Amino acid sequence: MKSIKNISFKIALRINTLAFGLICIAFIFGCNFNTVIDTNQSVDENQWLYANTAKAEFKITDVTKPYQLNFKLRINSEYRYANMYVLATFRDAKGRKRLRYQFKLAKEDGQWLGKGSGDLYAYTFPLLRNHRFPDTGKYSIEIEQNMRDNPLRGVSDVGIEVIKD
Repeated sequence: MKSIKNISFKIALRINTLAFGLICIAFIFGCNFNTVIDTNQSVDENQWLYANTAKAEFKITDVTKPYQLNFKLRINSEYRYANMYVLATFRDAKGRKRLRYQFKLAKEDGQWLGKGSGDLYAYTFPLLRNHRFPDTGKYSIEIEQNMRDNPLRGVSDVGIEVIKD
C-alpha cells in the first residue's frame, strides 16, 4: 500500500509541475513586453463628446528605439459615417503638437473595414509610425473626436497604444 501512495504522489507531482510549466510558458508568450502603454476607455451611452477625450500618460526610458503610437476605436451599428476625424495632441516637457487625422472606417458600399462581427467593429489606426522620441521623460497623448456631431453616436470605446518597435 505504501508503494502505491508513493507512485500516486510522484505522478501527481509530475502533473502539477507540467501544468505549472505550461502556465508559465503561456504567460511569457502571452505578454507583449514592447507595450509601453495600452489604454481603453468606454464611452458613456455610446455617445462620444468633444470634452470626453482619450488620454494616456507614459514615460519613455529608451530613445534609441523607434515607437508606434496608435489610436484604438470600437464602433457599433449606430455609427452613421464611413470615416472619422480626430484631433491628437502630443505633449512633452518642451511643449505640445496638435495634428488632425482622418480615418476610413467603411468601404464605399458601406461594408465596415474593422475587425468584428454583428454590430461591433474594432480598429487600430497609426498616429505616428517609426517615431523616435527626442528625450527620455514623461509624454502624453490626448485624442478628441472632431466630427460635426456632438455627441458622436455609435462609439463604444476609444484608446491609445504606444509600442516599442
